[in-house]
Amino acid sequence: MCGKLTASDCDRILAAAEARAREINVPMVIAIVDESGVLKAFKRMDGSLLISVKVAQGKAYTAAALRMSTREVGERTQPGADIYGMQFADVGNIISFGGGFPLIRNGELIGGIGVSGGSCEEDEDVARAGMAALEP
Repeated sequence: MCGKLTASDCDRILAAAEARAREINVPMVIAIVDESGVLKAFKRMDGSLLISVKVAQGKAYTAAALRMSTREVGERTQPGADIYGMQFADVGNIISFGGGFPLIRNGELIGGIGVSGGSCEEDEDVARAGMAALEP
């Protein structure tokens, strides 16, 4: 299926991401936004940190809004880098550390996923597990 991110897509992504979080034994918050950055699906696992609610949503939004991973945003917004200052364009919403990825289908942006609750590497691992459930 091409085009929009569906509720069914979100269900699969959330289930796969949550399963991976359980495998690594880290309670996570998983947020999925549509192509315009609006929250489409959300899961807060028992025991996850309260701050992770806002962070996961910010990561998903950032990934969709800038069409790049939040890790890449962090690298590219350092002083002297090509988009330095972008982190100030939408204060409170742009996240510049790992755990967020754009969701792409057939070369088209359809949304973003953001995961928070562990280290950046753990967050990225769980997000990638969710992304793997997105059908082409």
